[in-house]
Amino acid sequence: MGKNYLFTFLTCFLFFVVSHTTHAQSIEANISQNIEELSIYPNPVMNGKLYIVTKENLTKDIEIFNVLGKLIFQTTLFGKEVNISKLNPGIYIIKIKENNISTTRKLVVR
Repeated sequence: MGKNYLFTFLTCFLFFVVSHTTHAQSIEANISQNIEELSIYPNPVMNGKLYIVTKENLTKDIEIFNVLGKLIFQTTLFGKEVNISKLNPGIYIIKIKENNISTTRKLVVR
């Protein structure tokens, strides 16, 4: 009977170690994929125009969320200038997706 407990314990322990290692590797893979040479300026935005530049300057999907996570603004960017003059002053989260890689940043609008 003691062997059954030991076998069950070792099986559970091995399962935990393997699943934890796999999860850590998937998080590391996601962290290492960032949009190359991403530049968002000016931040804080004062004139309603935001510029987003990357190394490849491909088409970008832009989403802006409020601090509660509600989607406030969404557009597809073909150049580098985004008009966000309709946003109220505050702190937002901007999500930029280019070439199936997405990055999020804090955005301040004054």
